[in-house]
Amino acid sequence: MKFTDGFWLIREGVHLSYATEVRDVRPESKRFTAHAAVKKVTRRGDTLNAPLLTVECFSPAEGVIGVRVTHHAGKRRPGPDFALTGPADGAGEVRQDGTVTELTSGPLTLRLDREGPWGLTFHDADGRELTRADAKGTAFATTGDGAHHMLGRLALGVGEQIYGLGERFTPFVKNGQIVDMWQADGGTSSEQAYKNVPFYLSSRGYGVFVNHPGAVSFEVGSESVGQVQFSVEDQTLEYYLVAGPTPKDVLTRYTALTGRPALPPAWSFGLWLTTSFTTSYDEQTVTKFVDGMAERGIPLSVFHFDCFWMREYQWCDFQWDPDVFPDPDGMLARLKARGLRVSAWINPYIAQKSPLFDEAAALGHLVRRPDGDVWQWDLWQAGMGLVDFTSPAARDWYAGKLKPLLDQGVDSFKTDFGERIPTDVVWHDGSDPERMHNYYTHLFNRTVFELLEKERGQGEAVLFARSATAGGQQYPVHWGGDCWSSFEAMAESLRGGLSLSLSGFGFWSHDIGGFEGTPDAAVFKRWLAFGLLSSHSRLHGSSSYRVPWEFGEEAVDVARSFTLLKHRLMPYLYGVAAEAHRTGVPMMRPMVLEYPHDPACRPLDRQYMLGSDLLVAPVFTEDGEVEVYLPAGTWTHLLTGERVTGPAWRTERHGYDSLPLYVREGAVLPLGSDDQRPDGDWLDAPTLLVHPTADADYAAEATVPDLLGTPAATFRVRRDGDVLRVTASGTDRPFTVRVAGGASGEGTGEVAVPLT
Repeated sequence: MKFTDGFWLIREGVHLSYATEVRDVRPESKRFTAHAAVKKVTRRGDTLNAPLLTVECFSPAEGVIGVRVTHHAGKRRPGPDFALTGPADGAGEVRQDGTVTELTSGPLTLRLDREGPWGLTFHDADGRELTRADAKGTAFATTGDGAHHMLGRLALGVGEQIYGLGERFTPFVKNGQIVDMWQADGGTSSEQAYKNVPFYLSSRGYGVFVNHPGAVSFEVGSESVGQVQFSVEDQTLEYYLVAGPTPKDVLTRYTALTGRPALPPAWSFGLWLTTSFTTSYDEQTVTKFVDGMAERGIPLSVFHFDCFWMREYQWCDFQWDPDVFPDPDGMLARLKARGLRVSAWINPYIAQKSPLFDEAAALGHLVRRPDGDVWQWDLWQAGMGLVDFTSPAARDWYAGKLKPLLDQGVDSFKTDFGERIPTDVVWHDGSDPERMHNYYTHLFNRTVFELLEKERGQGEAVLFARSATAGGQQYPVHWGGDCWSSFEAMAESLRGGLSLSLSGFGFWSHDIGGFEGTPDAAVFKRWLAFGLLSSHSRLHGSSSYRVPWEFGEEAVDVARSFTLLKHRLMPYLYGVAAEAHRTGVPMMRPMVLEYPHDPACRPLDRQYMLGSDLLVAPVFTEDGEVEVYLPAGTWTHLLTGERVTGPAWRTERHGYDSLPLYVREGAVLPLGSDDQRPDGDWLDAPTLLVHPTADADYAAEATVPDLLGTPAATFRVRRDGDVLRVTASGTDRPFTVRVAGGASGEGTGEVAVPLT
């Protein structure tokens, strides 16, 4: 939200009050509180009839410093609030030296000087200034409609770039944009977003998290071009500065605060196929699809039933439509007998025609209006109500309706919707409706995820969720929402996913081929390669099927080859997944995350690193022409073996069976021998692709995880003169070593391969 009219003027009807000078500082051992006058005090009378801002500075965790600015402290705070972790008594240390008060937490220091104009400066461990809230950086504003806004401004350095703020489909670098945190079902082609996360990451090696679950407005160099401004309609503004020095360090600290992603089960990394949305389908259709994939040699891991597995006008009643699926128990048993997992679509709404509507309303499990009536509308489902997940009893009731489906054999739920949450309602726990609008999806996804963990066990729970906010990364997987079936939509989907990954989300997917419309064969085939080199891979559409043979025999070949490739990559990919679970560093990584010191990488949004060792550049053209940037080092194309020295921009042309897919110099890439499933025996005759550097003392290692993500075997690689020696620990089974551009060998225990 903008409050000023250019540099000199204030907008009509707006009154701005800025922290101007420090009146006092009250230090404690791990925090301090300052009081700031909003005008210069030259005599005692100036302390009358004027506001005073309370500024609390504290550290909720090592390397994180919080600032809480309050105007009127008596405002009721009904919640909800983000659940944050950290030591109960804080993590910082306060030091005073003359007029200067400093709060230090790990490599991060906040500095306040009582002399001179008001200002907060943040420094790294080397004393370098990261950012600052200067003379206009701490303020409140009142507007003509009686609204009260708190706002903060942090300086942007020259050349500094800002990323994140959720899954956003606008330009990847957020400088110059207005970004509003407000959940919306807006597709992938506008400024609206399903996943609004009030956290941004800076190219200077820090992050900022605004601790407010409701509407937060960000002006990223768009009101004051040298500032990031964030504002909330409230009496208090709380934000945290998260230290680096690298972007990975920032994400690790941020996800330690807001929650690390759970590790999805290995089977979920295989190919998902759905009925699509409004297409006509029954068990015969499902069987035809499953048989068709098998007959064409395309391994399938999960079959998903979209909305119309339930009866029309009755979403959700959690009952199979008997006219379409007369024997759901038998059907699911037959699918399970083929080794398939099953996913079912759900949403948090109960239509009036559903027999559950009256039950939920009588029990008080539906959100109500202030006059006590059940809130209803006809958008999406006729007369639908909204489950009140702020009520423990309603959460238990909803989970209880899902349990019979798990008992039938359903393994996962697609938790769709959760964005259009009304604000003219009363919540069971008294939550503030504005704050609940974005937060509702968190309660929805948590309810379903916790049921899956309870019934299937930890490590076996996985969602396919559309909406989320800060902390939602704990309940993977999330997909990109409703996109069109075009190259442009394919590119905007990737842009959104990379933005989400820099907002703390470790796993992400999208609808291969696009959702709305029907892709032409070129779009579908290019999207297949992209989709099967994403963390999770799902074929899904709206009014048309996404089985590969609908798009020609070449599409079948492409689907098969990239599915088999992903399965072979699983020892590597699941290790990367375990790293995301452990550290919060995502699987699909924008180039800036792996190469923060390479300026050429900072704006790149049409390629990414899949883990630290694989570079992927999807092709967004029919003729196969694609630009790709390779950072410094020697890169080896995984499919062709071509070696390229970076840094270099390249224009390449690829057939549908290929794309720029490069392995980083120095990497040891473990490949499985089983290409038929994602959760096979990864230590059964694995192959290690070694890409040694030219260093005489080259050494590296690769760890192959088990199905729980814990290390099962480690392969250590070292150069010994003209020989590369690979030693295995944790396994005594045979393995093969292949050196990029060189020889190969196989054996157990230790394998030596000549380098010349």
